[in-house]
Amino acid sequence: MVHRILILGIFSSAALMCQSREERVAAAAQQMHDSLVKQRRDFHMHPELSNREVRTSKVIAEKLKALGFDDIRTGVSNTGIVALLKGGKPGPVVAIRADMDALPIEETMDVPYKSQNKGVKHACGHDVHMTVALGTAELLSRMRNEIAGSVKFVFQPAEEGPPEGEDSGAVRMIREGALDNPRPKAIFALHTNPNLEAGTIGYAPAAVLASSDSVTVRVIGQKVHAAWPHQGIDPVFVASEIVMGLQSIRSRRIDPVEPIVLTFGSIHGGNRHNIIADEVRLEGTLRTHNEAVREKAISLVREIVNGVAGSHGAKAEVSWSPRSNPPTVNDTKLVEATLPVMRKTLGDANVVHVPPVMGAEDFSYFQKEIPGFMYWLGVGNKAKGITAMLHTPDFDVDETSLTTGVKVMTSIVLDYLDRNR
Repeated sequence: MVHRILILGIFSSAALMCQSREERVAAAAQQMHDSLVKQRRDFHMHPELSNREVRTSKVIAEKLKALGFDDIRTGVSNTGIVALLKGGKPGPVVAIRADMDALPIEETMDVPYKSQNKGVKHACGHDVHMTVALGTAELLSRMRNEIAGSVKFVFQPAEEGPPEGEDSGAVRMIREGALDNPRPKAIFALHTNPNLEAGTIGYAPAAVLASSDSVTVRVIGQKVHAAWPHQGIDPVFVASEIVMGLQSIRSRRIDPVEPIVLTFGSIHGGNRHNIIADEVRLEGTLRTHNEAVREKAISLVREIVNGVAGSHGAKAEVSWSPRSNPPTVNDTKLVEATLPVMRKTLGDANVVHVPPVMGAEDFSYFQKEIPGFMYWLGVGNKAKGITAMLHTPDFDVDETSLTTGVKVMTSIVLDYLDRNR
C-alpha cells in the first residue's frame, strides 16, 4: 500500500510538472471558486457609493497585506489603493485596474447576499471587478518566483462619478501618482457584461465605449399671461425647437457612419398652465466614439442653441459639466498581442468580438497615459434567468464567471510580462 501511494504521488507530481502554465493557472482559479464567491458576496452585501468606499477599501488593503504585497498605498484619490507585487525575476511593470463604487439603486433581488445598505447596490458589477482583481493578486502572489517583472494593482473609487462638489476617480488617481514609481508599460481592466454568457470574453480592437459629456441648456424667455403670448417670449416653445434642431447634428452635420448619441433626459420650466414661463432648463448627454466627432458636436450644440434662441428673441446659456469622459479606446497593438493567450486560455469560441457600445468609463483616462485594454467578462446565464442589464435593480451575475475572470486576467498579465521582458 505504501509503495502504491508513493507511486501515485510520483505520477501526480510528474503530471503537475507536465502541465502548461495556463493549465496550472486554470486549475488554481477553479480551486479558488468558493473563496471568490464568498468575497464577491461580501462586497455585494456592503456596497458603498462613490467617494464613500471606506469599508471596501479596508477589506482590500487587509487582503493585499495578508498576501505579502511589497508596497500598499491607501488613501489615493480619497479611498483608492495602489499596490505593487514584485516578481522574482527582472522585467517590466504592468497594471490591473478595478473600480470600487456602487450605485444609488435599491436592491430588488431576494438573495442571501442582498445589499444591506438601503438604496445602494453593486448594479454595475464592480463587486466582480474587485473580486477578480483580488483573486488575480492571490494567484500571482503564489507564483511570485515565476513572475518576470512587477504587477501594479489600482483599485479606483468613484468610477460612477463623485458627488457634486467633490473630486475623485481616474483623473485624480493619475494626478496623485497611481501610475508612477514605477510606471507600468500597459494597463488591463475588465467589465461585466450580462449580454455575454459566463465563460466567455468579449473584446473590441479599438473603440469599446463612448465618451460621456453632460450638457445643460438654459433658455431664458419673458413671462406673460398665456392668453397674450405675443407680449412675451415663450421658452417652452423655444426649448422644444432646440431639442428638435439638435437632432440635425446626428442626421445632417456629422458623417453618418460615425456613432453619436445626443439625448435630453430632463426638461423643466414653468409653474402654471396659463402662465408663459420665463425660463426652461434642459439636461442631456452626448456620447461618441471619436474625439474629433465629440469636439465638433460640442461646438455644434452651442451654435444651434444660440441660433434657435436668437431667432425667437430668447437668450440661451450652454454649459458642459467638467466631469466628462473621453472615449474608451483600446490600444490596437496591445489587443492583437493579448488575444492569443485569451484564446489559449478559454478556447477560440469563447473569445468573441463585440461591437463598441455607447456606455462610458473613466478607464479612458488611464488609456490616455499608457496603452490600455478593457475587455468584457461574460456574466449572463439565460438558462438561469440571469439577463438583467447593468444599472438595474435586478442586475446579478453567474458566479462561475469569477473563476473565468481570474484565470484570464492572470494569464494575460503573465503573458505580457514574458513577452516584454
